[in-house]
Amino acid sequence: VQLQAFGGGVVPAGGSLSLSCAASGRAFRNYSAGWFRRGPGKEREFVAYIPWGFGGGTAYADSVKGRFTISRDNAKNTLHLQMNSLKPEDTAVHFCAAQTAGQNYRRPSGWGYWGQGTLVTVSS
Repeated sequence: VQLQAFGGGVVPAGGSLSLSCAASGRAFRNYSAGWFRRGPGKEREFVAYIPWGFGGGTAYADSVKGRFTISRDNAKNTLHLQMNSLKPEDTAVHFCAAQTAGQNYRRPSGWGYWGQGTLVTVSS
């Protein structure tokens, strides 16, 4: 499956931004999906996860829980990340990813397919 993330930009602290990821190549509904990010000088870190199929059983990093919402539209082969109450520490390149079921979703090594990343900058 091929992934392409888009929707990044510059937003003031406290603002909102929605990221999307377009999937192509294989039936997206058969893959679990997620978002990772890499901030300045930091390693890639887990942000959010949504299982394959209808997406029941989402998971979030503690740092974004209650502010970010992951969702998927299998009919349109898209993945979304709604980000609210953004903070300057959310500034990062955000990546979408896909995996076959059963892999460790909190580690980058558990994901086999990656989008190219989209930059989110939160100004203070």
